[in-house]
Parts: sequence; C-alpha cells; structure tokens
Amino acid sequence: MRVIIQRVRESQVKVDGEVVGKIEKGLNLLVGIATNDTIEQINWMVRKCLELRLFSDENSEGKWTKSVQDIEGELLVISQFTLYGDCRKGRRPSFSNSAPPTEAEKLYNLFVDGLKKSGLKVETGIFGAMMEVIINNDGPVTLMLEKEA
Repeated sequence: MRVIIQRVRESQVKVDGEVVGKIEKGLNLLVGIATNDTIEQINWMVRKCLELRLFSDENSEGKWTKSVQDIEGELLVISQFTLYGDCRKGRRPSFSNSAPPTEAEKLYNLFVDGLKKSGLKVETGIFGAMMEVIINNDGPVTLMLEKEA
C-alpha cells in the first residue's frame, strides 16, 4: 500500500465538474492499493496517517509536534491506482502491481472507514472515476508512506 500524504490548507475533488469532496486544513491522501495488500497493512496505514506529526503550533518554533488528530484537521482520501505504475520499461506504464478494481475498492473502503472512526471529517472522491483534484499544499509538505507485505 502506498499513500502520498500532503498537508493542505484546503483541497477538493471534482467529478464531471461537480465537487464531491472538500476539506479545509488537514491532509490530502492519495491511496494506491497493491495486489498483495492485507487488512493488517490497511490498519497500520490508518494509524500512521492519523498519528504522524505533520503540524506545528505557536509554541513549537516550527517543529512538527501535532498530528491531524491533535489539530482536529480534515482528511480528503482519493483512490490512486497509478501510484503502482511501473515506468522502468518501455514508454507506457505497467499497472500489474495495482490490485484489481474490486479488491482495491474493498481495501480502500476499509481504509476510509478506519479513518472515519477517528471522528475527524473524512471526505472522498469516487472510486474508479476520472477526478480533478485541487490541492492547496501547505509548506509544501508532501510525503510518501509505504507499507509492503
């Protein structure tokens, strides 16, 4: 499983020109599911995304001391099978490491449900849809988090 974590001031996702998910200060999460991902990996990733200290406060002198939970931030979760695109050979990416859509959607939904248990506002795109993601990155802070089987 791979997640691109972006600290944002705001973020939204549109499908067919209509906003389907929108957040204010928090994290934008682009989520890729691999063929061999498990529920254990999903649970680890949920915990990590909620607990990573990516935000500072006025007393921390710029150090990141607060998690998205600590600041009561918001989360926008976007399915992103292209995170497993392999561009090493040829001129067209291979997506053979991406989980098949039905399996990926099941694990993606478990990830979203795990985040929602935090009580934070969690918005999503539409799984499998062509989406326009608008990200106002704060920092910019962009990290890749990976958990392999």
